This record gives sequence, C-alpha cells and structure tokens, in this order.
Amino acid sequence: MKPSITYLHLLRNTPFFTELNTDQLRFVIQHSREWEVKTGTTIVGPQGGSNTAGYWILLDGGWELRIGGKAYASGHSDPGKWFNQALLASQGAELVANDHSYVMHISEHNMDYMLARGFGFGKHIADGKNFYNSLTTPPCRLRQRNRAISPCS
Repeated sequence: MKPSITYLHLLRNTPFFTELNTDQLRFVIQHSREWEVKTGTTIVGPQGGSNTAGYWILLDGGWELRIGGKAYASGHSDPGKWFNQALLASQGAELVANDHSYVMHISEHNMDYMLARGFGFGKHIADGKNFYNSLTTPPCRLRQRNRAISPCS
C-alpha cells in the first residue's frame, strides 16, 4: 500500500461521507490516513494486528472480504464499503483489494469520537453491521429463521 492524499472535494462525493459538512470532512481528513492499493494487495490479513485495527473505508475501487472459504466483493456504495477487523476477529477474515483502489484508515478512537459527535455515518455503519452479521450467522440460527423442525444444540 502506498500513502495517498485525501482531497476534500473528492471525499465529499464518496458515499460514506456525503452526509458530512465541510468542517466534519476536514476533521476526517486530519484524523485518518488514505492509501492507494494495487489489485491483489491484502489490506487486513487474517491475523489482524494493531496496524490494521480500526475502520477501513473504501473510497474508490473495490475489495473483497474472504471468510470461511468464500469471497464477498464490495464497491464504495455497497454495505461492505467499510470494515473493522474487530467484528470478525475470530473468523480469520481477510480484506483484499480486487481492483486498483483508494482506502482510508480511521482508528477506533477517532471513529468513536466522530460518531459521538453526530457525524453522519450511522446508516452506513448499521448497513455494514447487518451485512457482516449475515456472513457469520450460525447455521442453527438460519434454521430457526426458516422454522426447521430440529432445534440447534
């Protein structure tokens, strides 16, 4: 990954950030790091680590989440446009660029600060959590939703 510059006028039009005002966008730029990522580059490895902890937001391009032998691709307007390894820490998830991409890293602390101050990420965070929860729903919960006769043990 190669460090990149975040431009306000581009960030303003990125789906994750369209609800933010100019001051909030400037705050995001000051408290994040943008990276240019080549196709095939691992952004977050299955082991995670302190360098990859926090929130990753797809600004442009595409990535795929590899988990449980499957790959789930997302673009910058999809529910999977952000990722936090803490959500899937026990699953050995890997986040890999599937296109030439630009991604932003925001620490957990800075994201918590922004959310507490009403930055307009709520719908994006909720949509992403629903997406990630759907990937890790245990089979017994799926059977219960489909009203299977045999209960989970």
